[in-house]
Amino acid sequence: MRLTLLKRMLLLLLFAAWQQAQAQNNPASKDYLTIENYYKVKWGFAGEFIDLWKANHYPLLKKAMEKGDIIRVTTEVPMLHAGEDTRWDFRVTIVFKSAVQAFDANLTRPYKKQLYPDTAKLRKDEQHRFELLISHWDVLTDKIDLND
Repeated sequence: MRLTLLKRMLLLLLFAAWQQAQAQNNPASKDYLTIENYYKVKWGFAGEFIDLWKANHYPLLKKAMEKGDIIRVTTEVPMLHAGEDTRWDFRVTIVFKSAVQAFDANLTRPYKKQLYPDTAKLRKDEQHRFELLISHWDVLTDKIDLND
């Protein structure tokens, strides 16, 4: 746990420095930060995983959008098959207002009790959602201007 917090803090510092450099090079640019979350689920359980994600995680992200910390959340599923080594079943793209929000471990915590008064049920559902996972990875993305 301590190592994870340390990693998050380091990433936050790196991205804050990167954003500052980007803003200096292009003062009109937004400081938005985009992260794609990929989920590879056990065969036959993608629908159940997505249902649990929609019920237990998406409402928290919507609250953060209402507050303005998250700009946009989009989800996608692949339409064609892929090899087992490259397949993913669910992608969530989150555009954060800034790196500060993106790496804030407490971003959605204030909304949990409000949205999920039965914390034991939430914990059990979230445990099951993660039991369905084979792997999960996050990709930090940046747009490039092809006209430059």
